[in-house]
Formats: sequence, structure tokens, C-alpha cells
Amino acid sequence: MDKRVEKIIQMMREDVRGELSLGEFAQSVNLSVWRLCHIFKSDVGMPPIRYLRLLRMERAKDLLESSFLSVKEIAYQVGLNDESHFVRDFKSTYGFSPALYRSQFKNKTTTEAHGNGHGSTKGNGTHKSVGEHLVQIAKHSVLPTVHLFVYVFSILELTAS
Repeated sequence: MDKRVEKIIQMMREDVRGELSLGEFAQSVNLSVWRLCHIFKSDVGMPPIRYLRLLRMERAKDLLESSFLSVKEIAYQVGLNDESHFVRDFKSTYGFSPALYRSQFKNKTTTEAHGNGHGSTKGNGTHKSVGEHLVQIAKHSVLPTVHLFVYVFSILELTAS
């Protein structure tokens, strides 16, 4: 991978809120915006703006799982000031609204905490639908953490069966 693209990815991860513009990213690696987009897309497989959007959704998913922040606060944390825009982006990425994703995640962890999940048919059905959906997402994603998430879910599905 081009070192300039690696630098841009690192900058995006450090500033997921997106306070830097595409022009500022390009300037930081001495490229035109057009050339940066071309190199980035050839190395990563998607334009830099789409990659940043996926990073934002990944960070939002992590916050939904690990915090008690409201959906509006999470939207702000990942750089989206319009809650409806955030909900739409999250749903198009993960197939669930942020609130539904959080409740599904909490139900799954509660079921796992009280045993192996065999006691609740509803819990198993939810677990499989989330796992299957994440497999679909990973097939269309280049984010390594999503791939790891899918791997973990596939292992959990095998052990639950």
C-alpha cells in the first residue's frame, strides 16, 4: 500500500469526526485531491470519503456496544450533527437502526451471561440473524475489524449449534 494512503488512513482513524477536509488530507501528502482519490481508491478499493464513513459507522457501533451515550450523542461523536442522517447511514451499513442494534447487542450479551444461549429460542434466532447479517457486511467491507467481528460470530454460531 502506498505510504501516503497509509498516512491518510492513520489520520482518518485519529480524527474520525472528520474535521479535516479532503483538501487538507491531500495537502498533507503533497497530492492534488483528484490524485489522492485515485491512489486511495486503487489501494483501498473505495474512495476516501466512503472509507471515512465506514470508519465512522464502525466507531458508532463500538460506542453503541460499550457506552450509555444517546444515539444523538454518538452521532455527534462520530462527526454527524444530523441524527436522521446518522441513523440512515448506520442502518444502510449494518441493517439495523442504532437503537435496535444496541438492544440486539445487549440481549445477546445478556443471553450469553446467563448461560450458553440454549435456553431461549428468541435469543438464538436473534444471534443468528445478526451473525448472518454481519457475514454479508464483511463480504463487502475492507475494514479488518468487521472481518474479525464476523469471525467471532461464526465461531459463536458453531459453538451454539
